[in-house]
Amino acid sequence: MKQLPATLLCWFGLTLSHLLVAETAAVGIRLNTVGYLPESTKRASVRTTAKEFSVVRLADQQVTLNGEIGEMVHNVDTEEDLSMIDFSPLNSPGLYCIRVKGLPDSPPFRVASDVYREPFFLVTRAMYLWRCGVAVTGEWNGRRYHHEACHTEDAWTDFVAGKHEQVTSLGGWHDAGDYNKYVVNAGITVGSLLRAWQDFGNTIGKVSLKLPESDGHLPDFLAEIKCETDWLLTMQAPDGSVYVKVSTQGFGGFILPEKEKTPRYFCPWGSAATADFVAMLAQAARAFQPYNPGYAERCLTAAKKSYAFLTAHPEDHAPDQSHFKTGAYPTTDPDDRLWAAAEIWETTGDEAALGDLESRILKLNTKFQEDFDWSQVKNLGLLTYLFSKREGRKAEFVRDIRLNLLAVSDTIVGKARAHGYARPLFTKYYWGGNGGVARQALLLEAAYRLTGDKAYHQTTIDALNYLFGRNVDGRSYVTGLGHNPPMHPHDRRSGGDEVDQPWPGYLVGGPHPKANSWKDVESNFSLNEIAINWNGALIYALASVVEE
Repeated sequence: MKQLPATLLCWFGLTLSHLLVAETAAVGIRLNTVGYLPESTKRASVRTTAKEFSVVRLADQQVTLNGEIGEMVHNVDTEEDLSMIDFSPLNSPGLYCIRVKGLPDSPPFRVASDVYREPFFLVTRAMYLWRCGVAVTGEWNGRRYHHEACHTEDAWTDFVAGKHEQVTSLGGWHDAGDYNKYVVNAGITVGSLLRAWQDFGNTIGKVSLKLPESDGHLPDFLAEIKCETDWLLTMQAPDGSVYVKVSTQGFGGFILPEKEKTPRYFCPWGSAATADFVAMLAQAARAFQPYNPGYAERCLTAAKKSYAFLTAHPEDHAPDQSHFKTGAYPTTDPDDRLWAAAEIWETTGDEAALGDLESRILKLNTKFQEDFDWSQVKNLGLLTYLFSKREGRKAEFVRDIRLNLLAVSDTIVGKARAHGYARPLFTKYYWGGNGGVARQALLLEAAYRLTGDKAYHQTTIDALNYLFGRNVDGRSYVTGLGHNPPMHPHDRRSGGDEVDQPWPGYLVGGPHPKANSWKDVESNFSLNEIAINWNGALIYALASVVEE
């Protein structure tokens, strides 16, 4: 059994005794244990009948702020009576804790303009540590994480060509707690990451991720995405259709990836996967164009080929996955085709693609889905259409999409304000719900760009506050970060190596079906798995708060 680490507290130079004191505080004062930006709203949730609080600077044990605790309100989903501590006036950089009579001190937290730089680095670099087909090495909190080159025989064609032949499909990211690679889940992940590049590239492009490709022609953030798009290019069949996954036939054990020798196969094509491929590669072509025009053209050529295939095959086609017991990612394709048309049009200006896109918008309507993931990518297409600088869009569509974006974002803001922990998804809990919490940022930040209303951006920060400790568990949900983070994620590397901490930088799925049902148990994949789509959502949210 792995031992509880000091994690981020050691990073701040605190001792194990500080950690043990802070451990008991989780049941009392719940807050963002990573920290707060100086000018942001700063709030904690607490179960107490006390009326006052103080903020203590740990360097000299000086009280820097006193205040009154808010009135107690019943929080329905967690079945708790909670009061709010508002310490927003605290804006001087430093390391602090909150003190309330009758409770242990809160976990330590930082106030600093760069408070999210290390989390952004760690969560984004976790994508590198997910790489398949190559050896990877990382260090965190004095520990070394490493696996050798793995799955170097990817992949076999038995179920797509009817004969046992090997076709190279190396690279990409392991999808989740398992080692397989799935195109549909890559869709929402790469789409979110490229959206982050489009929205925040000027800032995140300056952050070194310490990759093997660092100091090359590509910014590190794009270099990591390229690892996945390189693999995606191998998933295109000669006719333009796209295989849905490279996978073993069943899930493997908790061993390091290089020890998994079970044969891996291409799974037959699907129309949703093909449409997601089109969208990702067309979007990537725009991102890579300033840095590697040749690669950008390769991406766009592949996207056009698969888009032509989709045009010639308009039916929704689900792949035959009867030979596999691994992740199916089942979904129908109308929203995926809409997104594909949006990215093809935005990259090329093709009028036929614009007509295709607008006809699909008409069929599916201009409304955004408040909560979305790999099976609902319509939002990505609508955002591309709304923020496009190209001419030719229907004015009524632009107007309605804008109004609907603001309406759904207002709903998210209202739900966060009504919740005892300011959770933007309010009382909705499901497998991977933590990823859904983070993914609200794609809508909120779009609304913020349109209006400049800081309430939208603050709600993105509320989502991060929740994920880093202002929650019913009083714990960070990201391995290696914050107070008492997950120690036993459903992750085959963490379960299969000899390191006494899990691989760092991964958001676990979180509680469901109830708010207080999360358990830090390795075998419980529905609560404690990790996945690229959840990390991709968290990376986007963190990108919005990385300092200039």
